[in-house]
Amino acid sequence: MTNHTIHIVARIIALPNKVEELKAVLLELIEPTRQEAGAIKYELLQNQYDPTDFTFVEEWASSEALNTHLDSPHFQAAAAKLEGLVTAAPDIGRYHLLA
Repeated sequence: MTNHTIHIVARIIALPNKVEELKAVLLELIEPTRQEAGAIKYELLQNQYDPTDFTFVEEWASSEALNTHLDSPHFQAAAAKLEGLVTAAPDIGRYHLLA
């Protein structure tokens, strides 16, 4: 099975005392991102056993659609709010579906 869409797995770890603040920032991204051209899937997960651990699972129609998202005002605004809420920079992986 070959699929030319782009899959993103982005893991973000909150500081223990900033979980709810980070969750609010991340949730603000959901609706505007789902309305973007080329957004196929945009889900936010929170680890059941470690509430500081958030993961976005995304699928984009193309690299261009993903790049447009990364440059969007709502994404840039959220990224600017991460400092002081997270333990480190987000761990972002970009994948192609193999099977």
